[in-house]
Parts: sequence; structure tokens; C-alpha cells
Amino acid sequence: MTIEQLKNEEKLTLAVEGRIDTKTAPELEKTLQDVLDGIKELVFDFAKVSYISSAGLRVLMMAQNQMNQQGTMTILHANDDLKEIFEVTGFTEILTIV
Repeated sequence: MTIEQLKNEEKLTLAVEGRIDTKTAPELEKTLQDVLDGIKELVFDFAKVSYISSAGLRVLMMAQNQMNQQGTMTILHANDDLKEIFEVTGFTEILTIV
């Protein structure tokens, strides 16, 4: 998994590539812990994410909880497989997926 960060003042876009699973989710979580201070708009670009496991969903939930306190969070370009995972797990009710 790779994570590209694009910051514009109080907006941060994280372009993630690869799988977000039990091996890679801790890296995403650490990145978020390091960069969310002062961020009012967090955007995940999942155009190149092929899979997300429950470990990845947990990291997204943590990020959403923090962003609820300080701004907004959006997920862009999720493929049909990811959208199905979000739907089955009920995450479509919690996350903003565009």
C-alpha cells in the first residue's frame, strides 16, 4: 500500500493505492495520527484501492470519529467491490462516499 498526501491549507487528500488490510491498516492509522491536526476537510481518494478489510474499516471509523469533531471526511472513487463492502457493513450510513 502507498499513501500520497496532498495538503492545501486545511484540506488534506490521501490518495491510497493497494490493499488496506491487517498488514497495511496500521500504516494508514499512523499516517492519520500524524497529519490530522488542523485539518478541517479530509478526503480519501480510493481510485487505486483494490480491497479493504475489517482492519481498514476500523481505521476509517477512527478517522471519521475524529473528523466529526473538527470537520468533514469524504471518500472518493471507491470501486464497486469497495462500495459493496461499505454497503454490507453499514458504513454507507456512517461515511460520505461520493
